[in-house]
Amino acid sequence: MGKLTQIRPKRPSTRDFLPTTRADLDARGWDALDVLLVSGDAYVDHPAFGVSLIGRFLEGRGFRVGVVAQPRWDEPSDLLRMGRPRPCVGVNAGNLDSMSNMGFGIPSSRAPDSLRPSAALGEARARRGTATPARGFSPSRLEFRFGLRHSRLGLPKSMLNKLTAQKKVRSVDQHSPGGRVGLRPNRASVVYANLARRAMPGVPVILGGIEASLRRIAHYDYWSDEVRRSVLLDAKADALVFGMGERPILELCERLRAGATREGLRGVRGTAVPLRKGEWEHLARSRFVRDGEHVFLPSCEEVRESRARFPEMSRAFQYETNPGNGRPLVQPHGAEAVLLHPPALSLETSDMDALHDLPFTRLPHPSYDAPVPAYETVKHSIVTMRGCFGGCTFCSITEHEGRVIRSRSAESVLREVRALRRMDDFRGTITDVGGPTANMYQMACKSDEIERACRRLSCVHPGVCENLQTDHTPLLDLLKQVREAPGVKKVFLASGIHYDLAERSPRFIRELAEHHTGGMLSVAPEHSKREVLDKMKKPGVESYERFAEQFECATRAVDKRQYLIPYFLSGHPGSTLADMVDLALWLKAKGYRPRQVQDFIPTPMSMATSMVHTGLDPFTGDEVVTARTLEEKRLQKALLLYWDVAHHDDAREALRRAGRAELIGSRPGCLVPPASGKGSLPLHLRRRRDPRACRGRT
Repeated sequence: MGKLTQIRPKRPSTRDFLPTTRADLDARGWDALDVLLVSGDAYVDHPAFGVSLIGRFLEGRGFRVGVVAQPRWDEPSDLLRMGRPRPCVGVNAGNLDSMSNMGFGIPSSRAPDSLRPSAALGEARARRGTATPARGFSPSRLEFRFGLRHSRLGLPKSMLNKLTAQKKVRSVDQHSPGGRVGLRPNRASVVYANLARRAMPGVPVILGGIEASLRRIAHYDYWSDEVRRSVLLDAKADALVFGMGERPILELCERLRAGATREGLRGVRGTAVPLRKGEWEHLARSRFVRDGEHVFLPSCEEVRESRARFPEMSRAFQYETNPGNGRPLVQPHGAEAVLLHPPALSLETSDMDALHDLPFTRLPHPSYDAPVPAYETVKHSIVTMRGCFGGCTFCSITEHEGRVIRSRSAESVLREVRALRRMDDFRGTITDVGGPTANMYQMACKSDEIERACRRLSCVHPGVCENLQTDHTPLLDLLKQVREAPGVKKVFLASGIHYDLAERSPRFIRELAEHHTGGMLSVAPEHSKREVLDKMKKPGVESYERFAEQFECATRAVDKRQYLIPYFLSGHPGSTLADMVDLALWLKAKGYRPRQVQDFIPTPMSMATSMVHTGLDPFTGDEVVTARTLEEKRLQKALLLYWDVAHHDDAREALRRAGRAELIGSRPGCLVPPASGKGSLPLHLRRRRDPRACRGRT
């Protein structure tokens, strides 16, 4: 075969993006928009960004769509720059919750995500032909990639984007130009919706994205330490799209274009609508699963006041997340109520293919004078599927994407590979091929009928369901086609590996080690104690150890230097200081010095968050020990970083409180050295490794 010639397209102009100004409308000959999308993120025309995906989807159905990204929120001029839209305004807080940058925790260091091993290091290794990891490198947690890729109208970004698990203000906003902070308000969904109603009275306002999706019922808010009302009522919006929003937003827009009133928006799957006094009290109540009637959740007032009613609400909500048998939910809020229709039906493969074939430029808007860090993370990656059937209690994927896996066809993925090849800066390395989990591609229940009727909350816990098809062959065939495509040199998997599934396929592990690991592979055992893992709905650590052994053998077989990067979670419900001491001893015995420790953040509506708020397991009603204060969370995290002198003071305090002071010392079995005296670190080491030592802290 002759040398491949790279054809570079002309640089896109503003005309190639969705309109953002009045001049863009005039250039298209439009007098007005049909749908205005307001986003808390920078406008990046890439399928990994929710507003762009929804905008292109509606545009492909004949709607005139415009985008206002990160508008001023003190006055409405930005929202009015393209005039008043005809059917509606769509409000999106962004790809994450608007107060934090990651849905499940924060790394111990804030290395830019664009420097993760699957991206920059992967590119470098591909050029060098080596797989040696960089010393001291700290990749970001891969849940960041999920939050970025798989929200369709945004994640609770006003909170998760600004604060860490210790409620400290972040210094970088991954979804803003140049990483600048302060470009979106707190609780952006509420602020933008109120701004839209002020700017355009009478125009229906529709909320969407992860922030709206995860706050659609009464929920515990970690940042304010209180139970808040549904965001739909706080925002005074006309409807809320939850989950993957393509089907619901299209139906709502079509109804509004046809002249529907607010009452005419009811009955759309995947949406929630407000009900006034007198509109909800008479609704028929469900008596059994198949009757299709309404399940009444405990009211907002009840879950605020009762420790027992909150987990009852959480449990009832979880059991109605299967589109095949989910019933409508009603939750009273004083005289009002929120009506949640059953989840939207998942897109089919042909729909997924058509969605990703839309004319994305795959670039940030040319008006920006600085790069958008989140875009740099995903610009050379490919989403192949959506959904996750893992059911981890600390994770909110199910509440947003659902448990049903929907995958693209291999032909569609290869078309996107060709689109990547035409990018100016593509050098042959695809940094990720995956989704919420890398190795669930085309996995499904053996029977559609069983899947529609199933009420299990996890397909893999406490054990892998006998009806789940875990064949990795479709994924292996796809990866082979991608890495053999013209112009492709390296293909990495960076979405995270579900190792309890991977250990069932030795061939997958062999090919993972040989072709798809860029020196370091991220996996998330989370903990070593069975009791804690059960609260997380994660497999036992034995499963991780079997996977690690197989991966090590496969790596040696191909004569590479590759390493697993295990992630661990501190501060999770059920985890005591004694459990964290045991985990630290397990880490030391294995020779692990984790650099990425996740300090658990209770995101709205997850089952772990219910445990944090009430101290009760929502499934069993048992008491659950929880790290409630910031100090308790900090001490648990310090035990996982026992090797780092910057955390030695906290680790010593944690050991004393756990009754394990014998682990403070210089003996081989100890975790941390004493603060002073025999066995303590020399002063020059303390100063070199911890600048605080220079100020008298040891």
